Amino acid sequence: MKTKISRRSALGKMAVGAAAASVAADLAERITAADAAAGASLKGRINHSVCKWCYPKVELKDLCVAGKAMGLQSIELLEPKDWPTLLEHGLTCAMASGVDGISYGFNRLEHHDDLIRKFEVNLPKAVDAGLKNYICFSGNRGGMSDEQGLENCVVGLKRLTPLAEKHRIVICMELLNSKVDHKDYMCDHTKWGVELVKRVGSDYFKLLYDIYHMQIMEGDVVRTIRENHHYIAHYHTGGVPGRHEIDDTQELNYPVVMKAIVETGFKGHVAQEFVPARPDVLASLKQGVQICDV
Repeated sequence: MKTKISRRSALGKMAVGAAAASVAADLAERITAADAAAGASLKGRINHSVCKWCYPKVELKDLCVAGKAMGLQSIELLEPKDWPTLLEHGLTCAMASGVDGISYGFNRLEHHDDLIRKFEVNLPKAVDAGLKNYICFSGNRGGMSDEQGLENCVVGLKRLTPLAEKHRIVICMELLNSKVDHKDYMCDHTKWGVELVKRVGSDYFKLLYDIYHMQIMEGDVVRTIRENHHYIAHYHTGGVPGRHEIDDTQELNYPVVMKAIVETGFKGHVAQEFVPARPDVLASLKQGVQICDV
């Protein structure tokens, strides 16, 4: 059925299209030979990624172009519909998402059937796209004890890990803070997460260690990484406090943290997951990559 389009609507769409074209043109101008050279000159000891949700005003294809020029290998926390765009630009999704939400996780037995069904659909898609890690969450406490939640997570994840082993994809539970950002979240301490990995007992279940979140909950980040790196498959960054740029405006010494990660022999990805506070968000991202390139 044909739909009539008003002149005002048509002009509005033309304006949006022109604005998008302008953004793309501006981006192309900013990605200079110097930017490309900077990306090519990275040391190669850290595999760099970025979380797309931190850049809502940057189109995925534009972030692909800019990110690749500054040395990114991945754009992550994206669902299957977005993976083809990454592949077109020679990038990967180092941490896939799109199965469960932060508060809807494995600590509730009644969630297991639904979560397993969703992973059964999405893990083969991830294999086809060449992906290696898929995120999951504990869920919120909601009055449940940490020990009961641990036991419930073990039950569900022991059902899931044979599927992950079959497809050779690591399921990663993210450590998040329950003090500032995710009130009541259960997997909020490294000790709890490490115990869960031990009880599940599969090389295809590990932790996503978010440096920002664990600085808020525990501090002592470098020692924690050194002592528990065998249980960690992926890292996220973020400035503390505020989750903004990771430079000298915040309290963490990221070069020292990155050197500790490199010293463990880590071969996975480190993703920038800060929300830029400055207008030039891509300049902030580039700065973050360079700070972490030790």
